[in-house]
Amino acid sequence: MTDDPTSSSVQRHQDKSWLHKLVQAFSAEPKSRDELLEVIKEAANNKLLDQEALNIIEGALDVSSRQARELMIPRTQIVAIRIDETPKEFLPKIIESGHSRFPVIGESFDDIKGILLAKDLLRLMLEGTTDFKLEDIIRTANVVPESKRVNVLLREFREKRYHMALVIDEYGGISGLITIEDILEEIVGEIEDETDEEVSDETIKKVGDADYIIKALTPIEDFNDYFKAGLSDEDFDTIGGILMQEFGHLPKRNEVATIDNYQFRVLYADNRQIHLVRLTLMDA
Repeated sequence: MTDDPTSSSVQRHQDKSWLHKLVQAFSAEPKSRDELLEVIKEAANNKLLDQEALNIIEGALDVSSRQARELMIPRTQIVAIRIDETPKEFLPKIIESGHSRFPVIGESFDDIKGILLAKDLLRLMLEGTTDFKLEDIIRTANVVPESKRVNVLLREFREKRYHMALVIDEYGGISGLITIEDILEEIVGEIEDETDEEVSDETIKKVGDADYIIKALTPIEDFNDYFKAGLSDEDFDTIGGILMQEFGHLPKRNEVATIDNYQFRVLYADNRQIHLVRLTLMDA
C-alpha cells in the first residue's frame, strides 16, 4: 500500500511553512538597543505589556548605559558629619535630613572616615550611652569611580549588601554619593517614603515661618499674588517652567536654584519634569 501523494504534498508544504516562519522569527531579532525598544513598544501597543511595565523596562535599559556620575547626589548636597562632632551637634542634622546613612569626614570633605547608620545610634540611645565616639560605631565606606556603570553598581549593592557608595573623581576627591534608591528610582520612578514631603490639593502650602511647599504647576501669576512677587510670566506660565530655565537642565532631587530672594529646592522630579519644590524666603 502506497502513501497518498496528496497527503505527502500537504505535509511538505506545512513543514516548509513552519520552517519559513522559524527563519523569519530569528532573522527579525533586534540587532541594537533601539530595535529592541521598538519591539517592546510594539508589544505594549498590542496590549501584551501595560504602560507601567513598559516604563520599568525602558528604565532598566537606560540604567544599563548610565554611569555613577550621572545619578549621584553632588558633593555640595551631601549631608556629612564630622568625626569630632558630639551627638548634640550632629543629631539635629540627622533628624532634619531624614536620611538613614551619613558620610563621616575628618579634616576635609575628601577625608572620609566611614559611614554612620542612623539605626546604630538608636541602640546606643536605648542603652542610655551618650559618651560614645563616632569612630567606634561607623562602618567602612564603599568608594566607586565616577565612570562606574550603574547596572554593575546595582549588582554590587545587592551582592555585597550595602546601600550607599561615595563617588570619587579622577584625582581621588569626593564628587558625590549614590544610593541603591537613586538607581531603583531611575528604573521604577520616584520612591516616596514617610520622610518625603507631602502636600494636599493646595498648590502653595506654608510649612514654616519662611518655608513653603509648592507644586511646580503653580501659575506664576498665582505665585506673584501670594508672595507679592514680580517673577516674569512672559516666557513661562508656571513655576516649574521658570525653574527649568534657571537650572538649564532637568534637575534632580535636592538641587537648589535662587531667583531674587526666593530659594527653590527640588523635592520631586522625574525624568520628564519638576513636580514639587520647597521654597525658602531668603529675606525672612
